[in-house]
Amino acid sequence: MDLVFLHGPAAAGKLTVARHLSELTGIPVFHNHLVVDLLLEVLEFGSPEFVRLRESFWLDTFATAAEAGRSLIFTFAPEATVLPGFPERAVSVVSERGGRVRFASLGVSMAEQERRIENDDRRQFRKLASVETLQRLRSSDDSPVEVPPADILIDTEDASPAEAARIIRDGFGLAVENSRRGYPDM
Repeated sequence: MDLVFLHGPAAAGKLTVARHLSELTGIPVFHNHLVVDLLLEVLEFGSPEFVRLRESFWLDTFATAAEAGRSLIFTFAPEATVLPGFPERAVSVVSERGGRVRFASLGVSMAEQERRIENDDRRQFRKLASVETLQRLRSSDDSPVEVPPADILIDTEDASPAEAARIIRDGFGLAVENSRRGYPDM
């Protein structure tokens, strides 16, 4: 089981690259907004309960997938509300169950990030979609943010999403998986 831990700043192309990688490999995408959007229905972003439950959902999903031998592509944006040591806890949970975590970092310049941030597709998952908010967060965020390690670094201004997905697939030697998803056939 491989957990492809795809990380980078807002608008670096994490979900887009993850979807391309999923198409190439058959590995399902577990993007961070699946959990974030669920929790935003009942809790305030960054509240202690939100932070605790978000990490619990992430780690429990990794553990369950590893136990089942199901690889995952996980998208992650490092930010101040994530508890320190999360990447190490992810590695521990997965490796204890016989899996491995592979870290891929996507980068983007501040100018390109600002150009992409207001794209309509970002609103689908309540993603940060305002240049003004992005700039305010940049200037007010003095909290240290833990950036996960990187086995592969990709500048998404130089590589298209499809190219980035191929770099990750080839760099990690990911095999095609044909695991079924969704409801069983009746």
